[in-house]
Amino acid sequence: MKRKKGNADRLTAGVWWSRNRWSCVILAAALVLFIVVRMAAVTFEQPQPRGDEYAEYETGVVTDILSDNTEADTVADGGYRGEQLLLAQVRSGQYKGETMQVYNYVGPLYGQPLKVGQRAVLLISTYSDGSHTATVYEYDRAVGLAVTVGLFLLATVLVGGKVGAKSLVALAVTLVCLFWILIPLLMKGAPTLLTVFLVCAYITVVTMVILGGVCRKTVCAALGTVAGTALALLFGLLSQSLLRIDGLRLTDVEPLLQLRQTGTPLGLRGLLVAGVVISALGAVMDVAMSISSALTEVHTVAPDRDGRALFRSGMNIGRDMVGTMTNTLILAFLGSGLSFIIYLYSLGLDPRQLISSPYMATEVISGIASSIGVILAVPLTALITSVILAKDKKSSKHQTDNAPGNKKMPT
Repeated sequence: MKRKKGNADRLTAGVWWSRNRWSCVILAAALVLFIVVRMAAVTFEQPQPRGDEYAEYETGVVTDILSDNTEADTVADGGYRGEQLLLAQVRSGQYKGETMQVYNYVGPLYGQPLKVGQRAVLLISTYSDGSHTATVYEYDRAVGLAVTVGLFLLATVLVGGKVGAKSLVALAVTLVCLFWILIPLLMKGAPTLLTVFLVCAYITVVTMVILGGVCRKTVCAALGTVAGTALALLFGLLSQSLLRIDGLRLTDVEPLLQLRQTGTPLGLRGLLVAGVVISALGAVMDVAMSISSALTEVHTVAPDRDGRALFRSGMNIGRDMVGTMTNTLILAFLGSGLSFIIYLYSLGLDPRQLISSPYMATEVISGIASSIGVILAVPLTALITSVILAKDKKSSKHQTDNAPGNKKMPT
């Protein structure tokens, strides 16, 4: 019995390897490439020793309120203004376990009144004579963030099952690539648009392999995604040229200008279109995978359909997706800038002034260029998938006709 079980296990492992060997090879190559690029993107420097005076951010818990003069600010829609003098026990760092007086400064745009038992992040300043003072930096949101992320992970796995778990792995790869590869490369002066496009292509390939393995469906979806993302980039460049605006006119670019003044060779002009490419990637990937998967299923059920019929089916499927996906992207951009849109509306600007404002131009480029990438990904993916499936059909038919049992006798 043990021998039979061992043989069965080896057989199962052999079947799994035969089905997934190319996925393993591609993911292993992707891992090696990631390590190489990561080593090139990061400059390893010896940590500088801190001086006699320094500041640290540590967690603490409020144990008592010594004084509190905070009051509601009616102008700030229920916000508070004032300050608190608190006793807080430090829970991390060199002062762990010590209870110290902490000032909490509260205003409409920063801070909030704290109660006994609540956790906070403390800014502890240590001076050359050994003394130290502490203020409340912010409410400690670590637990809340952990619960929120945990609920998201749980819902994804419960609803999506194995596919949901794979999607979480792919999401982790995406975040690691953005924060460990893309941003360090840009900070080192790598070409903005080329770097963003290549990283997005890398994310696309790895994500598709993780989700679907190496098969016709994922190859077609990956090619459609890369093509749609490239068109979003090109349309973003075209719109940027027509509107005479670039990344230097983004609302939050000023701190990056200061960063360049310190010697960081970050390319700023391409950041607008780079943001377009990154924001479009997820939606383009979704559309491409949906069309490729649907056409592959159609081809399986009706293998007699030729390439034109498959392309028409793909276009019919894609048209139903374009409307909702375009709305999704436009609403996402509008929602992210809702507060500033309300501010512009309250100014009662002249229509010509509003249309020519840099904010309007950047939002138009961001929303429309991303949507163009999604829209054009439909015919591109349908075309790529129909061509590949049609060639596969011809190849299979040719092999069948040339089989020994199917060869006709000469007359």
